[in-house]
Amino acid sequence: MADEVGFVSMAGAKAEGDAPEIGVGMLGYAFMGKAHSNALKKLPYMMYPPVAIPKLVAVAGRNEGAVAEAARRYGYAGYYTDWRKMLENSAIQVFDNGGPNDAHAEPCIAAAQAGKHVFCEKPLARTAEEAKSMLDAVTKAGVKHMVAHNYRFVPAIMQARKLIESGALGRIFHFRAVYLQEWIIDPNFPKIWRLDKKLAGSGALGDLGSHIIDLARFLVGEPTKVMGMTKTFITERPLPDGSGMGKVDVDDAFTALVEFENGAVGTLEASRFCQGRKNHEVLEINGENGSIQFDLERLNELNVFWAGDEPKETRGFHNTLISESYHPYWANWWPHGHMIGWEHSFVHEFHHFFEALVNNKAVAPYGADFEDGYRNAVICDAIVESAQSKRMVDIRY
Repeated sequence: MADEVGFVSMAGAKAEGDAPEIGVGMLGYAFMGKAHSNALKKLPYMMYPPVAIPKLVAVAGRNEGAVAEAARRYGYAGYYTDWRKMLENSAIQVFDNGGPNDAHAEPCIAAAQAGKHVFCEKPLARTAEEAKSMLDAVTKAGVKHMVAHNYRFVPAIMQARKLIESGALGRIFHFRAVYLQEWIIDPNFPKIWRLDKKLAGSGALGDLGSHIIDLARFLVGEPTKVMGMTKTFITERPLPDGSGMGKVDVDDAFTALVEFENGAVGTLEASRFCQGRKNHEVLEINGENGSIQFDLERLNELNVFWAGDEPKETRGFHNTLISESYHPYWANWWPHGHMIGWEHSFVHEFHHFFEALVNNKAVAPYGADFEDGYRNAVICDAIVESAQSKRMVDIRY
């Protein structure tokens, strides 16, 4: 209703066919908690009209002061210091697990048994056996499930997938990917949970390698064999509480040779010991008709080579800006050339998940479901087995 100065209030206004509200309960509030919360809040007004409106019901964490502050900061209606209690809240339809790796299996399984749809950070689990128990739980419960392999939802990566699906590259010969960081190279850096096998499952392999393994499967197909090597450069680190030194029992780096079901071969490498590298994820795919190269730190671009380009005198790789309205997801953002960033991939993946919920669609093949998370864990385990046995290992699901 308009007042005397022409102001029209929208308070309580409803439109026909309004998107449903879906209650979210999140475990964890640190790095991924921030990324997920940011995406959930952006989704309704950027992926417009929204397929669903996430309602931030509660966040759970062990440290009451920190979780209370996270609830205030991110706009959750309340908080819990026990995720089990949170799962009893009937207002929560989606359980969002952004906790550390050792807190993936038990809460996700319990959420599925409580009838909640489950969204879980990567890697899905510390081992293939643990991942299989999670896959079995969500399958038995009949709930939707998704693993947060957000790089699938970078527009340039999705565009690469569509090019490959179209047959434009022809037969694929090679896939190579590296994921390099530098943040634990200091020997005085403490032994945090990511450096403890009991908590993390693995080191660079699960933290970074799971991303490029997922992209290898997403873009090229199923690996059938791997030959791996792992290395721990610093075997003892200061304990966070200052009580002495602790053994580092996860890998600092790994490399692997991969053979794919379609006959392609590839290499995978990840390390957290690369001076100067901040978040250097680079991949290249070589096919009979051309090649595609992607760099995460320049995520709005693809470098593309087409064998048939004319004139041949100037044939070579060319840089393509992935920012046109016809590129994946761009119609929801800005005019071409106005770049988006890393955090927007989370908006896209949550949109995909909620669309699967509301319209009862499958999460796969464009989203990673728990089957993808399980297969990723099998490959990680095979790389470790190969490194220990010093032989090539067949991938068996």
